[in-house]
Amino acid sequence: MIVIGAMLWGTTGPIMEWILSETTITVPFMLSIRMLVAGVVILGTLVLMKKPVLAVWKNGYWAKQLVIYSIFGMLGVQYTFVASIHASNAVMATLMQFSAPIFIIIFVSVKARKFPPVYQVVGILGTLAGLFLLLTNGSFNNLLVSKEALIWGLLLGLAFTFYTLHPIRLMNEWGVLIVIGWGMLVAGVVLSVASQIWNSGEWNEFADPKIVALMAILIIFGTAAFVLFLGSLKYITPVENSVLSSIEPLTAMLVSVVWLGVMLKGIQLLGAFLMLVFVIRLSLKK
Repeated sequence: MIVIGAMLWGTTGPIMEWILSETTITVPFMLSIRMLVAGVVILGTLVLMKKPVLAVWKNGYWAKQLVIYSIFGMLGVQYTFVASIHASNAVMATLMQFSAPIFIIIFVSVKARKFPPVYQVVGILGTLAGLFLLLTNGSFNNLLVSKEALIWGLLLGLAFTFYTLHPIRLMNEWGVLIVIGWGMLVAGVVLSVASQIWNSGEWNEFADPKIVALMAILIIFGTAAFVLFLGSLKYITPVENSVLSSIEPLTAMLVSVVWLGVMLKGIQLLGAFLMLVFVIRLSLKK
């Protein structure tokens, strides 16, 4: 389940990259459609299963936490991920997402007022070394991505950190699927209103059956990836889940090479390898 889910999620990156580069569809429009439909599908399924999907809104504290998660967690990580793809490419954005453990370790250490253990420091340094090689191909004078892509990539790491840490108690209280379903729907509504997608001329792109098919794949693959990712936790540990999910950037890389002709340079491949090795190393510890 986790391998298939990670592969589906890794496949969506290159699809989004192609849509953003070959059509007039923008990041806000694409994400609004994707999150609205996915949120409705998840919540609709839960209603059919007779789950109390509205109960969370009857408690002021939890409702507030859900709104915070929806805007800064769900919308934050989705928007920065797609914006990072738009500013660079799917492979770079997917790998930048793997910088999140660094921010998580720093946040937890500051909160606990304790210096991180040696293995975490080594993990951070190793991941940063890989990130440096990925972004520069080993040259201090050579940044292979734009400053815009670098900023979006760092924001993606920060957003993924919040997305990971904030909803833990919320999900324990109300269930993962209810939180994700509402998170997607609320985030989709907020972004739709902010970007006024009903006035967008991008709807004309749906006259092309190919665009409709690719958008449908984005929604189906993305939603299925979430369900498979979370469902796998019934059978394997979070550590195994985290390690096996590293197939996501490898899938994005393979699809990008075959479909888009995007290929990392030699030293960049070493950097990507180092990032995955040290992130997996961090995941193997408690």
